Amino acid sequence: MKSPEFWYPSDAPSFLVRAPRVLLAPLALLYAFGGRTRQRMTPPERVSVPVVCVGNFTAGGAGKTPVSIALFEQLREIGETPHFLSRGYGGRETGPTRVNTQKHRAADVGDEPLLLGRHGPAWVSADRVAGAFAAEQDGASVIVLDDGFQNPRLHKDMSLIVVDTEVGIGNGAVIPAGPLREPLDRAIERTSIIVALSRDGATRDIPSDLSTLALKHQVTVIKASLGAEPSIAARVKDRSFIAYAGIGRPEKFFATLRALGAKLIHAEAFPDHYMYGEQDAARLLHLAENETAALITTEKDASRLASLTGTAGTALFEASETLPVTAKFRDRDTLKVLLKKHLDAARASHTYAPPGTRSA
Repeated sequence: MKSPEFWYPSDAPSFLVRAPRVLLAPLALLYAFGGRTRQRMTPPERVSVPVVCVGNFTAGGAGKTPVSIALFEQLREIGETPHFLSRGYGGRETGPTRVNTQKHRAADVGDEPLLLGRHGPAWVSADRVAGAFAAEQDGASVIVLDDGFQNPRLHKDMSLIVVDTEVGIGNGAVIPAGPLREPLDRAIERTSIIVALSRDGATRDIPSDLSTLALKHQVTVIKASLGAEPSIAARVKDRSFIAYAGIGRPEKFFATLRALGAKLIHAEAFPDHYMYGEQDAARLLHLAENETAALITTEKDASRLASLTGTAGTALFEASETLPVTAKFRDRDTLKVLLKKHLDAARASHTYAPPGTRSA
């Protein structure tokens, strides 16, 4: 799904841009009410190890996956044995299944778990509680939950919410009137840290209304940057590309390429988690040949291309370069202190059950 333009209006939106938010306000109220009811009616289950969630306030891509990977590395640095846990969106496996990057494809476990699995143990499970127990029994000392902030079934001991500083929280309205998954004042109550994620070189902060709420609820804001390593960035400078991406915000990928000096002859956005077909592959290959340009996409898209078995799909996978990006926390020491604080508090709780048992 591509985000509607009125979700992220300009500084001075016209009446036609503002109108859909007003017209859809009743549906947004119903959506918010349904989410609130689900939160209240579903008692969260705990596992015997702490759960750290990486989520976002809005629908669409905010950069959760690279932040999850950066958090995973930070946890290892303080002596933890973290495991990733994901719902496995787009994959056929319902789990709990431990990701095998040599065996599984995106069609099996989803594109994000494949990326996570390259960095450490990763699990996919439609039932997040069952997945957490499987990770716990496999030796995890802490679970990094990729997404799932709005899902109440699994208790979270700490929640890091990623905010893309380029778009913030959009028009501040709840789906479908805006991009928020729930009212902001309600979500902030369950938030431990806000990760203000910007592209390398950008200096934007989170929106002032969100900053005010964070201050009110004593939520720490930690800045992070998202970009390519210098050696990788040098590969794309001054070269001509046909760029394509099926992620939450393809525009962010294209902007990163341009900022690195790449010449985009054509940039094509596909829906998030898009499964490419033979026609898509043949068209992109033809376009690259006609324009005498190289093909480039994201790591997530490449993991989905690897599942293609047709002639054009295989050729597109082999011909496409990728631009890996990493997230880097700017105040790692503060994050380490906060991680230890929340992990110690979780382990001091007497409501935790021994491994393999459940407690409401």
